[in-house]
Amino acid sequence: MYHLLIKPFLFLLQPEKAHHFTLKMLKLILAIPGFRFLFKKLFAFQNPLLKTELLGLTFNNPVGLAAGFDKDGKHYRTMASLGFGYIEIGTVTPKAQIGNPQPRMFRLKSDQAVINRMGFNNEGVDAMVKRLKDKPIEGLIIGGNIGKNKITPNEEAFRDYEICFEKLFPYVNYFVVNVSSPNTPGLRDLQEKEPLTRLLQGIQVLNNKKDKPKPVLLKIAPDLTDGQLDDIIGIVQDTQIAGLIATNTTIDRSNLQTSKEQIDKIGNGGLSGKPLTQRSTEVIRYLHQKSKGAFPIIAVGGIHSPQTAWEKLEAGASLIQIYTGLVYEGPFLIKKINKYILEKKKYKENSKK
Repeated sequence: MYHLLIKPFLFLLQPEKAHHFTLKMLKLILAIPGFRFLFKKLFAFQNPLLKTELLGLTFNNPVGLAAGFDKDGKHYRTMASLGFGYIEIGTVTPKAQIGNPQPRMFRLKSDQAVINRMGFNNEGVDAMVKRLKDKPIEGLIIGGNIGKNKITPNEEAFRDYEICFEKLFPYVNYFVVNVSSPNTPGLRDLQEKEPLTRLLQGIQVLNNKKDKPKPVLLKIAPDLTDGQLDDIIGIVQDTQIAGLIATNTTIDRSNLQTSKEQIDKIGNGGLSGKPLTQRSTEVIRYLHQKSKGAFPIIAVGGIHSPQTAWEKLEAGASLIQIYTGLVYEGPFLIKKINKYILEKKKYKENSKK
């Protein structure tokens, strides 16, 4: 149904408009009595073998919604009805900001990819907190992805992350420090060893002052060299953060089916989707093997099928996240991935007997 009816219609709309239209329709449908239960029957897939203990948390299944889909925490209740095991909201900044001028999201249909340069458009952390104060959904893990405002210079960036951390702390289960988006000028400079170490150490000082500290993860770009990845491993170990999310979108434009003319016309932005599959997996495998599995890795980037999800787990990831795959494959992708992971886990268990 998604591929035959819904996707063709949505792809007639500009990507950002299609995104908002979809969420609006889902909210209206789920408000109809009985439809929330129907959605759970259609999309949710539960099995004890899918439960994952990680970061001191229990995830009902390993498939999560990546940050960027629900930037303001407006739709986590709606998206939970599609069977996600956890949802990451944000990236949120201390102050509201409109982001980059539209259009700022573009489909590359022949590559099953998206280029976006949203620019951390969000309503600010205070607006997010108000929404999260609603009664939580039992068993749903929520991650808070935090960033800095565009107008904040890098030397003052820590203050932005501190504000978001402190205000969100009572309402999210884990945090993600985002310094890897290519759409905020200068943000990726914070991935360098010295500024990144200072930033994460500062967050950890705040975290360790709490009665019950929460897991803090770092989201990294796929464009880092092996040397930079080695630095990241050292930083994780030195700062004692909980783990990594690998990877964010890429600025690489190689090996695309879309014409160079069209790519040049689109301009700057982060590329997500199928072209990122291989590189994201390479980064995960490198980090896992080089660190000897010293910390958890959450995989994101180019997951568009049950097979590519399993490849990430085999490479060393413990959980996965999807976004662009959802755009191209529809909401049944979540259930398909969970079923496939369960089959693989059962096969492994039986092989040991």
